[in-house]
Amino acid sequence: MNRSRFSGVIARFFCAAAFCLASMAPAFAEDRLRIALQKTGTAAWELAVIRHFGLDKAAGLDLAVTELATTEAGKIAIAGGAADIIISDWLWVSRERALGRRLTFYPYSSAIGAVMAPAGSSIRAYADLVGKKIGVAGGPLDKSWLLLQAAALQAGVDLKSKAQIQYGAPALLAEKTAQGELDATLNFWNFCADLETRGFVRAIDMAAVERDLGARAPVPVTGYVFDEDWARAHAGLVARFIAMTDKAKALMQSSDEAWSVIAPLTHAKSPAALAVYRRRFVEGVSHRPLEAQQADAAALYDVLAKMGGETLVGPSQNLQPGVFFSGDGSH
Repeated sequence: MNRSRFSGVIARFFCAAAFCLASMAPAFAEDRLRIALQKTGTAAWELAVIRHFGLDKAAGLDLAVTELATTEAGKIAIAGGAADIIISDWLWVSRERALGRRLTFYPYSSAIGAVMAPAGSSIRAYADLVGKKIGVAGGPLDKSWLLLQAAALQAGVDLKSKAQIQYGAPALLAEKTAQGELDATLNFWNFCADLETRGFVRAIDMAAVERDLGARAPVPVTGYVFDEDWARAHAGLVARFIAMTDKAKALMQSSDEAWSVIAPLTHAKSPAALAVYRRRFVEGVSHRPLEAQQADAAALYDVLAKMGGETLVGPSQNLQPGVFFSGDGSH
């Protein structure tokens, strides 16, 4: 091979290499973010929308997602340094802060369940639950159950002693209610949505219970949880993550295409059922200022601390400062 031809080959090689490196540059520029979430939770719906529309790539984020069987596994993951972000609730974050861990919370959803009963049931108020068989998902320290008891006590009704309570897994209790073995069930919002598609009604809505206890509007139930110091050190990354999830929620509020992506994950049995899931999810997307959401959470925290005691909230009787992440260094 003569010198000029050899030089041409070398030139073409370096041009091709430069092109490959340039095309790969966005991948190298992406920031890796480790997220641990429950496989069957609605955060998986949001993640599916993010990936379908390429919102993660647009934000310059490489999402490394670990799917978990339970929310408790997420708490273990972040405690052990195996995840940067998990999904949990502000009550747990406050408890952890009281114990010295600098976790913080950014709201994800205020979607909440209800006391579900057959459409023909007489249950519409706290007093109507007296003597009834009620299934309670989540156990004796479930937040919704404690709030329901507190609101009923304000109305002069002691549900713990006056109703027949059965604790159990949400799916099992929903099925028992559907089969008539229980008069009603206090259940998580997605199981409530499924019961709605089967002719049941939200006899006592937990959003109304929250208002009875001093909240001005629906309060965040779940949110993104991460270490505050880590967030300060990666402020740009966290800001892009939050902006990305806001875009995903906007699509989930308005886009039929987004819900065609989500549909298989809901296991909805019909378009009508999917419409219920969609409506209830959208209702849970909050546009309120963080300060207002935190103030309402603080009011409910006082109630929960009284009802659940130290077993539930830990050593602090008040919502800890810094639980809600503002992103600007303030709380």
